[in-house]
Amino acid sequence: MISTLLLSALLSLGNPGQDNPKFITPYEKGNGNQTATYDEAIGWYQQLDEAYEEVKMMPYGATDVGRPLHLVVVSTDKDFDPASIHQKNKRVLLIQNGIHPGEPEGIDATMMLVRDYLQDKKLRKQLDNVVLAIIPVYNIGGALNRNSHTRTNQNGPEEYGFRGNARNLDLNRDFIKTDSRNAQTFHQIFREWDPDVFMDNHTSNGADYQHVMTLIATQHNKLHPALAGYLNGKMVPTLYKGMEQDKFPMMPYMNHVGDTPEQGIIGFMESPRYATGYTALYHTIGFVPETHMLKPFKQRVQATYKLMENMIETVHHDADEIGKLRQQAKQQSLTQKQFAMDWKLDTTKVAKVPFLGYAAKYKPSEVSGHERLYYDRKEPYKTKLNYYDAFTPTITVEKPVAYIIPQAWREVIERLKLNKVEMQQLQRDTTITLDTYYITDYKTGQRPYEGHYLHTNVSVETKRMPRQFFKGDYVVYLNQPSNRFLVETLEPQAVDSYFNWNFFDSILMQKEYFSSYVFEDLAATYLKQNLELRQKLEARKKQDPEFAKSARAQLDFVYRNSPHYEYTYQMYPVGRLMQDVKLPL
Repeated sequence: MISTLLLSALLSLGNPGQDNPKFITPYEKGNGNQTATYDEAIGWYQQLDEAYEEVKMMPYGATDVGRPLHLVVVSTDKDFDPASIHQKNKRVLLIQNGIHPGEPEGIDATMMLVRDYLQDKKLRKQLDNVVLAIIPVYNIGGALNRNSHTRTNQNGPEEYGFRGNARNLDLNRDFIKTDSRNAQTFHQIFREWDPDVFMDNHTSNGADYQHVMTLIATQHNKLHPALAGYLNGKMVPTLYKGMEQDKFPMMPYMNHVGDTPEQGIIGFMESPRYATGYTALYHTIGFVPETHMLKPFKQRVQATYKLMENMIETVHHDADEIGKLRQQAKQQSLTQKQFAMDWKLDTTKVAKVPFLGYAAKYKPSEVSGHERLYYDRKEPYKTKLNYYDAFTPTITVEKPVAYIIPQAWREVIERLKLNKVEMQQLQRDTTITLDTYYITDYKTGQRPYEGHYLHTNVSVETKRMPRQFFKGDYVVYLNQPSNRFLVETLEPQAVDSYFNWNFFDSILMQKEYFSSYVFEDLAATYLKQNLELRQKLEARKKQDPEFAKSARAQLDFVYRNSPHYEYTYQMYPVGRLMQDVKLPL
């Protein structure tokens, strides 16, 4: 008969870390349906830091709720300097948890994962060339706002955090506009550690199906071609194969065309407001795991653990290849001339992906009496779905030599500094001839979105003109690692440009105007001196009867085409320097 002591030892081998009760996680102490609180998670990592020289937990900066944002680094050679780590040709895997604290699987799975990799020699070997950088809980304000009801569509845990942070911001929409202190601190972490691979753990909403895990990978059309080839051709297939072997067959994120998955699914085009859209600007391969909300919490935690395990193994195996491809992408982006600003789905390109679903059916609603959708779990099925994951650019711009940004736009300057953008300042007032955009059209949302009234469908007209700049204004050359970030934030037509996020809205309001009885005489004199404008005015009256009836409209026409009209109205203040000229820097 096996002794009680021996049996305990054998059991502990199946779950590394259980031999040290100090590092059993709050999740493991519970019933499989409980998640660690923020304080429990931070306290647990503090103890891990004290016990292992290979672990260092750093308070990096502020969050909106007043608690610091921590980064936990696991480095088996005890080197915690990001520059030194990259010089050693090690890969950095950044894992972020709790951006939506009601989706907490990553918080619990990562705690167990770190412990197991420290205590299991075989697993630990994979960290020889991989350093783990972990944000234990990103949305701290949301994590502290615990409840049991707001995740209506979700099966556990018993309590969880809230999606909005302390300012009720969805932090997964804040990576460009950076309204939160959380995002400001994230930029500091991200730019300092320059991760090669990024994971942001989530839980999905949507259809019901058999898969526990779905996955969003960085949209390959937005990555450098070399990285995109590796991602689609090797990395993603490896992860899918590993999860299949671990009995968690995976699907792409269920962004389906119709009400149910049968009509096909569309790849997620993440703009830079989202975590992986932002990280792609710096040639970091990003992933958003999305566990299925209706699966038991314990299964979701297990699936998240297994995916991170497969991710570490893949990054370890392909460490040199990932490093070389990223370096290639970084170098080539320095001289890249054209950048895409917006994209559309290419429906002519379609792949087939295996899918494990449940039959979608309809029955009368007990609430409304109308027909309602439900999924019949008694009728599982296996099929292949159309997968549309190719996007083509709709707007492309030529990269300027430099942007010149008047210092008055301090909110924009502050965000560039947070992203460690290299900038110089003019040392004296100077006139510079450069390209300037005029905003000719745009649409604005009628309801607020994350604290802003977003602009879309922006049209611009480019004018080459001399402009006065002042000592202290910023010159930002584009032969730097932040190229892509700069283009996607400073080009007004880009989806998540600072213009679209309302940082330049004051240019959209005219400041000066005219009184009709005063301008009448000036307009008449100006038309006598400008026969071409007179001809345009007469032509417009013939073409537009309403215009011909309105004396005010005709005066306005002359005003807008005269020197009296303010040239700064709808003039985008960021200048585009298209030729390299000597500036007083």
